[in-house]
Amino acid sequence: MMIRMGFAEGWRRWIHACVFQSSMSVLVNGNPTEDFKVGKGLRQGDPLSPFLFLIVAEGLTCLMRRAVDNNIFQGYKVSNNITFHTLQFADDTIIVGE
Repeated sequence: MMIRMGFAEGWRRWIHACVFQSSMSVLVNGNPTEDFKVGKGLRQGDPLSPFLFLIVAEGLTCLMRRAVDNNIFQGYKVSNNITFHTLQFADDTIIVGE
């Protein structure tokens, strides 16, 4: 998806490293443990999280649009000229169809 959105290879590598090669420590009785590798995912509150969400949300929207265009999925018809299939707000997504 990032390639389709025009992300340069350097950005894609940087994002991949942030997600798959990060390390952290935990406070135990007020003292930090030694750093350990995190296999995957982001820590809570990571500033990269909203940007990754937007990339994924855009990907989902493109897939839904393609499914509707190819008659694989039918959205909800509100009137003669208005049909919708996906509602997105903040970090919520609703897929609507008949």
